[in-house]
Formats: sequence, structure tokens, C-alpha cells
Amino acid sequence: MGRMMKSEMKKLLCFTAVCAALGALAPQAHAVLPIERWTAKSGARVVFVASPSIPMLDVRVDFDAGSRYDPEGKAGLANLTAGLLSAGVDAAPAGSAAAGKARSEGEMSDAFADIGAQFSASSGIDFASARLRTLSNPAMRAEALELITQALQRPAFPVSAFERDRQIAMSNVRENMTRPATAARVAFFHALYGRHPYGYSATEASLSAIRREDVAAFYRNAYAANRAVVSIVGAVTRQEAEALAEKLTAGLPAASAAAPEMPPVLPLKEGLEERIVHPSEQAHILVGQPAIARNDPDYFPLLVGNQVLGGGGFASRLTEQVREKRGLSYSVYSYFLPLQQPGIFEMGLQTRKDQADQALKVANQTVADFAEKGPTEAELRAAKDNLVKGFPLRIDGNAKLLDTVASIAWYGLPLDYLDTWGEKVERVTSADVRAAFARRVQPDRMVTVIVGASERQQ
Repeated sequence: MGRMMKSEMKKLLCFTAVCAALGALAPQAHAVLPIERWTAKSGARVVFVASPSIPMLDVRVDFDAGSRYDPEGKAGLANLTAGLLSAGVDAAPAGSAAAGKARSEGEMSDAFADIGAQFSASSGIDFASARLRTLSNPAMRAEALELITQALQRPAFPVSAFERDRQIAMSNVRENMTRPATAARVAFFHALYGRHPYGYSATEASLSAIRREDVAAFYRNAYAANRAVVSIVGAVTRQEAEALAEKLTAGLPAASAAAPEMPPVLPLKEGLEERIVHPSEQAHILVGQPAIARNDPDYFPLLVGNQVLGGGGFASRLTEQVREKRGLSYSVYSYFLPLQQPGIFEMGLQTRKDQADQALKVANQTVADFAEKGPTEAELRAAKDNLVKGFPLRIDGNAKLLDTVASIAWYGLPLDYLDTWGEKVERVTSADVRAAFARRVQPDRMVTVIVGASERQQ
């Protein structure tokens, strides 16, 4: 097959992506989406959704290698490791069945671009992810899969790229900490989680302590097949998906021992307030506490309840009380961030420094009132309608569907999750919301961080 020009490939890839999104919005997209699940011979868990109408393939490989495994004093290690997966590959060992000359970072980038494929890798709190998007044409797919396989199984972690990425990360930390929103978030997570890894944030000191050998060791320990989940959405058969998953994971580092056990996330015993002086024109306020893990049965009552409290934009209680009635903030919100262990409930806003105390008092009272009384029936109905009608937009294309399916696989959610999502939302009652908030949100035991407090408020 003759190789297409890069520009032509990019146009075709963009066109097919648009077609995929439009196709997902069609009425038939609301039918059952069968998710298949199995364990590869390598030990990796695999989920697969066949999407044959568009000639595209989206693959995501998640590893139990998130920042929660950063060693104390070396926060930022997981992010550096994931970012360096695209920085070149070593040659395959002599006699190996793997294809295999060494490739530099530039050669890898060019190779993906030549076939119009897209590759990226990043790390979050719970896991690290590598993603591939390519056309499902067998020849192009095979070449793209070979490239991502090399990136996952033979990363070179060159010293020059490591030093460059570490310096960039240190520069970003310096710059970001001058921003009040970032300073607030760093202080907020530290106050919430203390010495639990969820509370770690990369600093210049922690990044400076990381060595290239730390990256290589982190990769060997965490990027093993038994700590991987492969999610596949696209125009391939089940048989092809099985072969794909085996190829991606069979040559990963030898199965590591069980992942280190995480310390428990402890509930807050009392409220805590931290005020940080900053020359910003506005005060940035965050309020919250550890609240919910992703597989918690309170997930849907909290989802629906928060849509009323602060997740529904201009229709939310917080917006009504803080912005509309009193003009104390342009934007105010709340949300839950479920993680492997209890993630946060967060309420946040920005306001003028001289009215920070007033805005905080109103917001806190609104949360307390809602936790005690829950939503009205009219609010509950509006929240459910908004959530159910907006659900198709969460999966209106292969990339979004891939992320949702990957989340289902990672957190061990039921395979019929997509099909029953709307039903579970509809079953939530006002009593369910009150009970869930009573269990997960204690207004008198919140962490409060204010960055940009005025001198009068110190």
C-alpha cells in the first residue's frame, strides 16, 4: 500500500472523528452498548466495545502507576515517568521476536505522524494512561500498534530528555505557584490529606531529588501487565481486539509484586481554616473534605444532589444564593471527585477580598442547609432531566466513549453501567440525597483555604 501524505492523513483522521461524533449523536447511539471484558494471557484486564461504523481505533492502556505511588519527597515521579514514554525507545534485545531498532524521540514522533496516528501518555492521581488513536485500516493499524507497543515495552528514558522534562516541570511549578488558584489547590489537598499520597504535590525540591534511575525503577515496578487495564473502542473484531491486547502487554516488565498498600484516607476530625496572603485582586476560596470512593453506593444520590447544590451552573443553589441574590461572586460551584480511595467534595468561588468572609459565610450556610434538608421535588426533577438528557454528550464520540469504558474497567463498575445509568439517576429520591449527604458531607468538619485574603482578615 502506498503511503499517504501526512496532510492528507490528518484531514482524513479529522473527517472520520467528526463522522464518529455525528454518528454517536444519531438515535441508534442510545441503544445498548455491549461492553466485553476478559483477562489477557499476560494478566492484563481488557474491555472492548465494537464500533464498526467508522474506520477508527481508539486504545487506552491504564497502569496502576498514578501519583499516589510517588515516594515521599519525590512527588512528580509518576508524571515524569509517563511523559517520558514518548521520548524514544531502546533497540529490542538480540534474538528477541520483537521488532526492533532504537528510535529517538523525534523518530517516534515522525513515525506516528507519517500514518496520521496520535499517541500521548500522562499520569493522574490513581493511574497513568497511554492513548492511541489511529485509522483501523489493517496496515496503518498494525504500524501504529507496533509503535505504541515499543513505547510501552522499551522506553529509553534518555538522560537528555529526562533533564529537559524535569527542568520544565520545575519551571512550571515556580510559575504555577504564583497563581492564586494553583496555590489554593496545593494548600487545599495538603490540608485534606496530610501525608497521605493524595496530598502530595510536586515542588522544586521534590523534582530536584528525582534521578533518571528513579524513573526507570518506577517504570519497572508499576508498568507491569498485571497492573494494566486495556480499553479498546473501534472498528475491530473481538478476535482482533484480543490479539491487540496481547501484543500491547505481553512484553511489559515481568509481573511485579502486588502494588504497595495505600494508607487509609482518614476522615477529618474537625474543621480547619488556612488563609494565605497573595497580591491577587480577588480571594480564591476552596472548602471541602474527603468524601467518596468511585465504587461507593452513594455515588448516584450525591451526583444528583450536587447537580442541585452546585453542579448545575446558573440553576444551582449556590449560584442563586451567592451570585444572584447577593452579587458576591461571578462563579461558584461544587462537585465530588470520586477516586480509588475517598476523593474530595469541593465547593469553590472567587470574590473581592473585602467580601471574602461574607461570601464564605453564605456559601457555607447554603451547603449546610442543603445537607440537612436536601432538594425540593422541583429541584430534583430538574436535576434528573438535566443529567439524563445530557448523558449522550458524555459518549458522543469514540474518544469520550473510550474514557467512560476505561473508567468502568478501572473501578470495576458493572458492564451494564452505560445502559442503567439513566435508570439509577431516575431512582434517586430526596430522602436518598439527604441520607447520602449526611454520610459524606459534614459542614462542621470542612477544610477552608483562602488565597488572597486581605490584611484585615489575617
